[in-house]
Amino acid sequence: MKKTNAMRILDGANIPYEAKSYDDDGEHELRRGAAAETSRKLGMPAERIFKTIVMRTEEKETVVFCQSASCEINLKKARKACGAKEVAPVKTEELLPLTGYVRGGCSPIGMKRKFRTFIDSSVMQYETVCVSAGVRGMQLVLSPADLIRITGAVTVDLALE
Repeated sequence: MKKTNAMRILDGANIPYEAKSYDDDGEHELRRGAAAETSRKLGMPAERIFKTIVMRTEEKETVVFCQSASCEINLKKARKACGAKEVAPVKTEELLPLTGYVRGGCSPIGMKRKFRTFIDSSVMQYETVCVSAGVRGMQLVLSPADLIRITGAVTVDLALE
């Protein structure tokens, strides 16, 4: 297995993780259920798989949110978390130059720059969670505490109720 940047960062920080691969169909549309489908392919509950959502504020600040695949992100809560009046997803064509990752393979670990990161507080309910390994078709399983530490994230309620 080829190491991704996210894996190399975890290795360098002596953070234990497991890499899990799954068949990737190459379609990463912004549609409901896409992340939940990944959970089915991995045989892992959707609640434990955290999707990475890169957004930009009205002040052009890039912010990163990690939300459980079982929920949608509440934009009002996202705005409050980062102190912005507006947040909107970064355009697909901007994602690679901005983060070093492509849609469907965007990891909160090891982006080109360190962005403020917010992880839904439900992450603390689990012994381990999954995030993208930085390529399509691969996830990293690690402890929430290690994910928070390596990303410098703040945990906040982001779920749409």
